[in-house]
Amino acid sequence: MHTPAQAPHRWIVLAILSGSLLLISMDTTILNVAFPSLVGDLQPGAVQQLWIIDVYALALSGLLVTAGALGDRWGRKRLLMAGFGIFSAASLMAVFATEAWHVIAARALLGIGGAAIMPSTVSILRTVFTDARERAFALAVWAAVFGGGMAFGPVVGGLLVQDYGWHSAFLLNLPVAAVIVAAGLRYLPESRSPRSSGAWDWWGVGQSVVGMLALAGGIKQLGKSGVADPLPWALLLIAAALLTVFVRRQLRLDNPLLQVRLFAKPAFSVAATAIFLPMVGMGAILFLVTQWFQYGEGYTPLEAGLRLLPAPLALIAASMVAPSLMHRFAIRHVLGAGLVVLASGMALPWTFQQFTDLGYQAFAAALAVMGLGAGLATTVASVTLVSAAPAAEVSSAAAIEETCYELGSAMGVAVLGSTAAALYRGNLPALELDGPSTAAVQGSVGEAAHTAERIGGAVGQALLDTASHAYTLAITPAFLLAAVLAVAAAATTWTLIPRDLQPTENH
Repeated sequence: MHTPAQAPHRWIVLAILSGSLLLISMDTTILNVAFPSLVGDLQPGAVQQLWIIDVYALALSGLLVTAGALGDRWGRKRLLMAGFGIFSAASLMAVFATEAWHVIAARALLGIGGAAIMPSTVSILRTVFTDARERAFALAVWAAVFGGGMAFGPVVGGLLVQDYGWHSAFLLNLPVAAVIVAAGLRYLPESRSPRSSGAWDWWGVGQSVVGMLALAGGIKQLGKSGVADPLPWALLLIAAALLTVFVRRQLRLDNPLLQVRLFAKPAFSVAATAIFLPMVGMGAILFLVTQWFQYGEGYTPLEAGLRLLPAPLALIAASMVAPSLMHRFAIRHVLGAGLVVLASGMALPWTFQQFTDLGYQAFAAALAVMGLGAGLATTVASVTLVSAAPAAEVSSAAAIEETCYELGSAMGVAVLGSTAAALYRGNLPALELDGPSTAAVQGSVGEAAHTAERIGGAVGQALLDTASHAYTLAITPAFLLAAVLAVAAAATTWTLIPRDLQPTENH
């Protein structure tokens, strides 16, 4: 069979794209360990704290569809370079932030820059790697870098925050971005989609951006304020209406912003589900575990980051062996098995808690098992999703894939994080404190830690122990809910993915 000629610098291109993706994925979680230092310095309110964590992923996921379509028209390399310009400016803004809203604005701008970068990485990768086997390996590296970056973010953040403060978590972006831009200008090829003609769909842009933000905001608000609050339902209703109109419009257009017909392919839709549902769990777990390490166990930011290492190390190892497993076994079995392993790791802390007090050993084992399952599942799902899309529609596939990663992670922090917060408040006993102090302790375990530090002495230590115990009891049921999502994705995989699907073979 005829195999298209391979790009001579394709492995250099892969290294550049991997570096780009590493920076973006690390910024999703790097503030998890810098967050307590930031809170202590800027004193943001509870709502501002949520926005500081969430706005990056929400802005990124809301703009991925538009960015993917823009890259098809304007040039994917050009968009990637412009994205790094925005990313660098936003990082500089965060370095000099003195108010909470400065950080929120900088994180939002970082999300915009990330949205310009991320679809371009997959689109260029698909263009450069024309051989199916090499493309599967390249996508495995992509998945390992993305997942590893999210897990390494707290480690790198801890190293920096330990000695240089939370501002350094943003300062790191600048030299890395400069190196990537210099290498990218020389080695990255320019590419566009042959289907990117016709008028720009401004209505579609507005519908997709507002609809996705309303969807994310509605779920976030629902988890925070409960079903009795009308605001989240109003946001979810707006999201449903706008996204329905958006999908119907895209189906009518000859050159849509997003090729929604890709979801008609079972392999594509199942692969997207197999990315989104586990990322809801992983995003929440990485956030909750990092907070538990610092507030529940009293670790420094560096110590907390280092104790997350079992997850990224196992994820990278699993991602690297995934292509060979995909070639030897049916895709549905490899993906399903990875999701089951992931679910097992997520359920381990709750299981251990039924028999003994939780310590780091239990969480280390859980993180390692989760890393193995996540590495295997996300790699196979990414290869399957990208391979199921025609070359002319790779930007739509990339936008959908990365929306699943980013929106899934943000949804996890919002929904499962809010679930854990509600359970935390329910686990707290009656507190013999004044009204403002009681409200602060009930607000979050972070605020409880700051209140305990302010009170000091034996009373402060007793308060911290009480809050830590309540938080430990709260997070393991949230992990169990995450495991249920992974099991649901596995069941969908075994039911719907065709038995003869072979995305690592040339056709």
